[in-house]
Amino acid sequence: MSGKPSRGKQTTLLQVRPATPTQPAAPTSKDSAGEEELVAASLAAHTEVIKQDILSSLRKDLVDTLKTEVRNVLGSELASVRADINAVRSEIREYRESVTSELTSLSATVRGMEESLSTCTDDVTLLQNDVHRLNAIVENLQNKCEDLEARSRRNNIRLVGVPEDKICSTASIAALLQQAFSLKEAPRLDRAHRALFPAPGRGKPPRVIVARCHYFQDCANILRLAREKQQIKMDACNDLVALGRDRKPNALVQVAVIDPHKQHLVSHACTEIVEANKDPLFLTGVTFPSGYPETLVKLMVYDVKDKNQESGSLLGSATFSVGDLLRTKDEQLTLNLRSSDGVCTAGTVVVSRLKMGEMEGVEVDHIATNTPSHRCPLVCEPAHHCCIDQEETLLTGPVFRNPICKVYTFQTTDSKRMIVREQMEECTLSFSIPKQLLSLYIQEDMSRVQDLTELGELSPHWDNLRKEVITRYGGIIGSYQATLAELNKITGCSFKPSCCKAQKSLEFIPINLHTQRMRVSCLKKTDAFYDIVTVGAPAAHFQGFKSGGLQRLLSRYEAEKKSFSTACQCIYYSPEHTAKAQEVLSITSLLQPLITSLADQLLQAAQEHSSPGLRDALKSLSDKTEQFVHTLKDELVKSALLALHAARPGYVSKSQKQTAVQGHHQGHISTDSEQNQIPVQGLSGQSPATPEPTVMCNNVEGCPSPTGDEAELVKVKNHDSIPHHKEYDEEEWDRVWANVAKCLNCVIAMVDKLQEEDDSKQESAPEQQLADVITSHTPGDWKEQLYPVVTRLKECVKEVVEKARKAMTFVLLQEAVCSLPQGFALQQRRDIVFSQALAALACGFVMRLYAGMQDKGFLKQLHLVGLVAQFESLLSTYSEEIGMLEDMEVGISDLHKVMFKITEAKTEDPSDLQPFLCGGRDHFTVEVPLPQPIFQTLPEEIKNGRPLRVFPVLFNVGINEQQTIAERFGDISLQERINQKNFEILDAYYKLLSEKVPLECLPCFQAQTDIKELLETLGQNVVTKKRKNVEILWIAGAICRRLNGIRFTSCKSAKDRTSMSVTLEQCALLRDEHQLSKDFFVRALDCMRSRLTQGDTWQWEDPEAGTVTENKPASRHFYPIALLLVSSHLLVVWLILSLVFLLAKYQ
Repeated sequence: MSGKPSRGKQTTLLQVRPATPTQPAAPTSKDSAGEEELVAASLAAHTEVIKQDILSSLRKDLVDTLKTEVRNVLGSELASVRADINAVRSEIREYRESVTSELTSLSATVRGMEESLSTCTDDVTLLQNDVHRLNAIVENLQNKCEDLEARSRRNNIRLVGVPEDKICSTASIAALLQQAFSLKEAPRLDRAHRALFPAPGRGKPPRVIVARCHYFQDCANILRLAREKQQIKMDACNDLVALGRDRKPNALVQVAVIDPHKQHLVSHACTEIVEANKDPLFLTGVTFPSGYPETLVKLMVYDVKDKNQESGSLLGSATFSVGDLLRTKDEQLTLNLRSSDGVCTAGTVVVSRLKMGEMEGVEVDHIATNTPSHRCPLVCEPAHHCCIDQEETLLTGPVFRNPICKVYTFQTTDSKRMIVREQMEECTLSFSIPKQLLSLYIQEDMSRVQDLTELGELSPHWDNLRKEVITRYGGIIGSYQATLAELNKITGCSFKPSCCKAQKSLEFIPINLHTQRMRVSCLKKTDAFYDIVTVGAPAAHFQGFKSGGLQRLLSRYEAEKKSFSTACQCIYYSPEHTAKAQEVLSITSLLQPLITSLADQLLQAAQEHSSPGLRDALKSLSDKTEQFVHTLKDELVKSALLALHAARPGYVSKSQKQTAVQGHHQGHISTDSEQNQIPVQGLSGQSPATPEPTVMCNNVEGCPSPTGDEAELVKVKNHDSIPHHKEYDEEEWDRVWANVAKCLNCVIAMVDKLQEEDDSKQESAPEQQLADVITSHTPGDWKEQLYPVVTRLKECVKEVVEKARKAMTFVLLQEAVCSLPQGFALQQRRDIVFSQALAALACGFVMRLYAGMQDKGFLKQLHLVGLVAQFESLLSTYSEEIGMLEDMEVGISDLHKVMFKITEAKTEDPSDLQPFLCGGRDHFTVEVPLPQPIFQTLPEEIKNGRPLRVFPVLFNVGINEQQTIAERFGDISLQERINQKNFEILDAYYKLLSEKVPLECLPCFQAQTDIKELLETLGQNVVTKKRKNVEILWIAGAICRRLNGIRFTSCKSAKDRTSMSVTLEQCALLRDEHQLSKDFFVRALDCMRSRLTQGDTWQWEDPEAGTVTENKPASRHFYPIALLLVSSHLLVVWLILSLVFLLAKYQ
């Protein structure tokens, strides 16, 4: 910069300053002009140079200045950015170090837990080995102790039934034994004494005498003679010979019937397996129907080697006939068991007859060893199955068939015995109720299609929607007709097995619907009966559960319904409005013919001049007409008429004309109320005189698109569930509806006038408003004077019914439009589920009715309050069973629409005693016919046709392994909500029952717990967070039985879980109500759960008669499938999965 000349302003001025001339001269004028030109040119050149220099200097200075400023600014910004980057780098470095340290810690923790798990697994394996070894030692010691105890008591005998006044000494007892068994000499006894109990009172059985024989031979001889001579109604096998020398047989008796026509064996029943006993005593009995007396019965005794593989060897067999048993004096047979080769005897079997209710007056009429034992009848009294059995006090009805009976004898806590009879039957209602229901569905849908067709002319938009809805109804009707045709082809079957639950043609049929009754006979006590209905969960198995069940689908459908109604440009009606519309249609269809019939009865009574008949007919007519008027007193009918009027084609054309005329001044329209008045008779066919163009109408095609304020008004109107149209006379419907009441008043006034004239007591002036009607009649024939006003009443009722039917049909049309197409599929699913639930309910009601026909308290409760129907569900809240439970909840809830009515049967033919179903989807009535002798014993309220209510409640507790997974990893809120909701229903029913029915009408039980306390306990269990809280089901079942209710038990198919629940409940009832011995509880439970004792017999080869075939279908109730329990290994798997999830999350 120093080597360059300075170019400042001062320097520039010095350079352009002109130099002073040194030599003055006097230029000439010519030279002066030339010189001036040169100076001017020079000055111009210098000026241009100076300008260029100044501009270049300024440009360079400006550039340098800008560079300096930009460099300074960028330098500071880059420094701050560099600082931020360094801060982020340090923060990232810190986070990385923290994550690395945490991963290192987790890895160490995982390694430690793996080592701990490995150590625990090893310890568990060692402990299991030790447990197995100790169990073997304990079992060996227990066997030794039992052997020593048995050896110490092998010489003991017990004498039952010896009166207390007999002297109990060794000499007297020895003499008694010698006399009883005709011994040559009295046996030598070491001691004899009575059982160590207090002496019984008068009328009570004597105590048992225990005597010890000095010689074992004497004891064995006495026992042998006792088996031969005693009249004991017990059955047993004696002195069975096993194939192995050192083992005792596991005895089982298979009962088969020899078919006289085909000469082959038909398997009938089996006893339970008595393990390791040469003299087994069976608890299971056998029943034979009345057609068996002369049929040969073959008993085959097997030695079961392996119960799991169902293999065994035949020890021996014996043959007898039921008639031979019945003809014996003591009704007992002792048969020798003949081996398969017919050479040797394999032992004996005792067969005896036993009738329910025949109990000995002593504890046990037999002599046995000191070990208490019981024996069960092998053959029981033939079971007569009829519709009305006085001996059985109406235990069975005409809707039940194919009974399967089993008999057991169990010991009570006071050393007595009880006889228990199980009877399972199929129900004809499994098919008859769904078929009747399908017919009603078809009839209702066809009527709905007819109503839609009779709506009259609609706008193109609504006409297209109507055609689409009719097409949908046609599809449903065709599907139901095809299903009904398939069901009509099925004959002879009374239930649907679980293997057919996903079959399309049987989707309306309940799964495995059976009734089960347990009858208990105890000494000096009235026989007790316990009924239960088992059925598979009512659900749409064919449609599947991928999208959930009805509860979830309905909630989702209602949420989407409003938006769909907006898209279709129709009015959204809530479910309450839709239900109200269906109710109006149903009630009007019932009341109109009834009012017409009563009006005709009134005219008939007037023709006969019968004052009492006239008063009775008038009272009935007034009641029904008032009910009719009250039903139609609803804003929904009026609003629906307005909406229907707006959907007429004429209404659209008027709107278009008004829109074209009014043009731009739409906001200045004045409406005259007088112009909106429409005559009563021309409501449905006339168009309004001056409709407003801004009013929202339901016609889409042909209407101008709304803009501005009109669009806002359209939006508001489209979401309004009750539209209002100013061009329509809203009071017109009130006048039409009120005409019915006015006509009724005219009829009442005319009847009063006629009766007053007939009595000639006084002449009463008619009312002012009715003078023109009444005074126009002259005294004379009553019918002639009543005929005009009665005719007018019927015409007004007919007119109102027509208008209301069209209005409600239009409401249902709009609801159907909003339902396309999902709503129709949901309605089909709901129909399927309801059909299954209704068939089960009807079966339970008929069973409970026949059982309680002689109970006055039950009949009083039935017509005053109704019955509670308690459904016990064992479904889990996991996987597909969630959808089943959601279906079942809706199906059980829909049963509140069902009423029962008891009628008098025409004849006692079984076909005339079948229940009959009537009604529609909004209300069903099941009519149960009874024979005339039985019907006449019912209370007057029931005979007069009072509807009988049923209160359905559902309680669910999952009990299988899937429920364990749901409780640990899933959601059980559905189960909790169901239990809480139905507990409130049950509690409300009990409060209603307490108000109307004395508690003395309820049945009595041994357990003294009050029903109110049980309800409080149930409420606490419902809100308690407890896994698999089966106490909810136990308490709910106990409350239901105490309230004379109907009990249902369900699982997925009514097989495994249902059978486990039913048998456990039965044994619990025997223990709590009939003092079943604790020692017999498990054995009784095993007998009831045994597949062999329930008809599922093994098919072994008989060397003499060939293969034993099966006669009866295997029971769907009794399977020895134990409930699976989740072991500790599942917890280990859960821990491992949790660790893997954590590692994946942090990595």
